[in-house]
Amino acid sequence: MRPTLYIAVTNHGFGHATRTAAVAATIQKLCPEVLLILTTSAPRWLLECYINGDFIHRPRSYDLGVVQADSLKMDKLATLAKLQEIQSNQQAIIEAEVNFISQNRVDLILADVPFLATEIAKAAGIPCWMMSNFGWDLIYRNWGSEFTAIADWIGGCYSKCDRLFRLPFNEPMSAFPNIVDTGLTGGDPRFTKEELRTSWGIETPVEKTILLTFGGLGLQAIPYHNLQQYPDWQFITFDASAPDLPNLLKIADKKCRPVDFMPICSRVVSKPGYGTFAEATKLDLPIVSITRDDFAEAAFLLEGIKNYNQHQILTPDEFFHGNWEFLQDTPKAPLSGGTIAKNGNEAIAHAVLEYFREKTL
Repeated sequence: MRPTLYIAVTNHGFGHATRTAAVAATIQKLCPEVLLILTTSAPRWLLECYINGDFIHRPRSYDLGVVQADSLKMDKLATLAKLQEIQSNQQAIIEAEVNFISQNRVDLILADVPFLATEIAKAAGIPCWMMSNFGWDLIYRNWGSEFTAIADWIGGCYSKCDRLFRLPFNEPMSAFPNIVDTGLTGGDPRFTKEELRTSWGIETPVEKTILLTFGGLGLQAIPYHNLQQYPDWQFITFDASAPDLPNLLKIADKKCRPVDFMPICSRVVSKPGYGTFAEATKLDLPIVSITRDDFAEAAFLLEGIKNYNQHQILTPDEFFHGNWEFLQDTPKAPLSGGTIAKNGNEAIAHAVLEYFREKTL
């Protein structure tokens, strides 16, 4: 029997899907006979950017993260209504997934971090491991008393997790009873610098090449007009709605990822997000980030990036209404004198494969 791993991904943007797919790819590389089942609403093409081999894509979601117009604008009331709907339908959701898991003889669930995964695992009689730097109970509890009951419910689900691989830039995640601190996860560049420069006609030096990336949802009001003040610089974006500017390269090839372009850039300009922060930090690439006060994870991410990477932290006003003079400034050095582990993919993969090995003994 092939060992079978059911991977459940939270339904929120692309960040959870890509960082989980990077771990799944490492598992597959180390042990190709493992059958991977990725349960996520993220598109298959996105997963294939990280996973080279075969896998089963089960397009399902049993959480939602946050209802958003873009990567910063959140609809809290709509989010609460959706969460209450999931709570009222949880038994049907659990039963459907347990049937699928039983039919496919799944050995282990690895989740990032849909809370119902633990309930599904308990009903199916298999362990549930999770990986994340935050729990959704933190996010919702920070939004006020109307979210308290939902946050308590989610925390109760997390308390049934058998093992949490707590990623860097983390909150305490106190709801989880068994925590294993783990290094940075994420993808690695797939092209050489020469291949990138040749394929995309990039001739600017590294110090004048900037990556702009704001997650799968993007931003609706990026002040692209500021790029005109730097005509001899090269900016790179994955934003299909960006204007056509002579110094702005728009990447439309779905086989390419932001991490692939990081080696030829001097900085990445982003909003707080674990995936971008982790991949940039793995490559020692400085981060320019705007602050975000309405999403509790952001404070932990920004603290982590200040401690372990070169950084520039901007207020929303500086980013949206300034003239981007920050590009002329030197990023600040990391505040911590320590190092950060960068082997999260491998650590989680080896733990999963060790579980499979012990299960067959």
